[in-house]
Amino acid sequence: MKVAVVLFTRDLRVHDNPALSAAARAAERVVPLFVHDPALPAGDNRRRFLLECLTDLKASLRQRGADLVELRGDPATEAVRVAKAVGAEGIGVAADVSGYARDRERRLERACADERIALKTFPGVTVVPPGAVRPGSGGGEHYKVFTPYWRAWQAQRWRDVEGAPRKLRLPDDLPASWFKDRPAPTGGESAARRRLTAWLPQLEGYEDNHDAMAADKTSRLSPYLHFGCLSPREVAARVDGHPGAEPFVRQLCWRDFYHQVLFAFPDLRRKAYRASAEEHWRDESDALQAWREGHTGVPIVDAGMRQLLAEGWMHNRARLITASYLTKHLNVDWRAGGDHFFDLLLDGDVANNYGNWQWVAGTGNDTKPYRRFNPIRQAHRFDPVGDYVRRYVPELADVEGKAVHEPWNLPEPPPGYPAPLKL
Repeated sequence: MKVAVVLFTRDLRVHDNPALSAAARAAERVVPLFVHDPALPAGDNRRRFLLECLTDLKASLRQRGADLVELRGDPATEAVRVAKAVGAEGIGVAADVSGYARDRERRLERACADERIALKTFPGVTVVPPGAVRPGSGGGEHYKVFTPYWRAWQAQRWRDVEGAPRKLRLPDDLPASWFKDRPAPTGGESAARRRLTAWLPQLEGYEDNHDAMAADKTSRLSPYLHFGCLSPREVAARVDGHPGAEPFVRQLCWRDFYHQVLFAFPDLRRKAYRASAEEHWRDESDALQAWREGHTGVPIVDAGMRQLLAEGWMHNRARLITASYLTKHLNVDWRAGGDHFFDLLLDGDVANNYGNWQWVAGTGNDTKPYRRFNPIRQAHRFDPVGDYVRRYVPELADVEGKAVHEPWNLPEPPPGYPAPLKL
């Protein structure tokens, strides 16, 4: 093959990128392409992080003799247009699971067929591709409960990790308008690999420390995994064999689990996954807004919501607490909460975001759908001296010790901090 186009989507990296590696082996010249789709919604935080990731990807490609073509429009249309313009015989793209991604792939398949251009999809978004492990006879098309999926996932043979191509060549005389330059990034593959390497020494204590909210001992790799700056397969390989690896690898498996759920149930974002789920939500717009702003009067909830507003990220334990408070205490629809998270999170991901929201709300994959997280008990357990709350709720900065979790019991209410919501 003389020329191939690689359409980047959620695989913004050169290491362990099966589509890019295959193109580098098969074609004399490779055109790396990213298409900004105006039809794909993204909040300001995630859009900024995406641009940083693309800038880093561009630098990595330039180091190897290529560059990143960036266009705006429909990805299927633009990919085929570029392929025709450069005389490419094939297009490679990573397979994905969301309804948007699968529709994009179908449109790309039709457009390539019309122009007699070969299209090949590759793994890379998950450790184990959706559908690669299935329940036994009579178990359906996908796993609906995590633990049996975890056992089957561990037993599956994983693909080999791909190295980064050493050299890439672009076709000659590509239009200058196809290329963009931006300031140096903080997102992207280079930052992701540095973060992973720096965090690995903490792996041994991961099981004991990852729920400690004030310590912030989680890896914070989720935004990089979402955009594909890190290959989840390579992350699994990097930690394999290290003390403490299994609890962390289990989290990668949870990520794969929700991807295979979304692949089998494309309506996960809007429809209750569990057919027997009963939904009776309150229309409490004022309570929903107070929750969004971190003004519920429950300190651990408010700290989590303010961390989200400030950083575009939230500690995983705080995600569970805040989601449970909205759905099980305020009885507000999980879709409203999921949409707010999706708008603000750097790692906003259809599969994991809405899968977890449905799990908490009792409409999803939890085998105990009536489970509730008591926010005060959770606060005392996972933020025992209140440092996480004081970090994000400045009105409570002068409240000492664990009393910060129940300010309504203080002799005088802290100035400027609201009383708990009453419905």
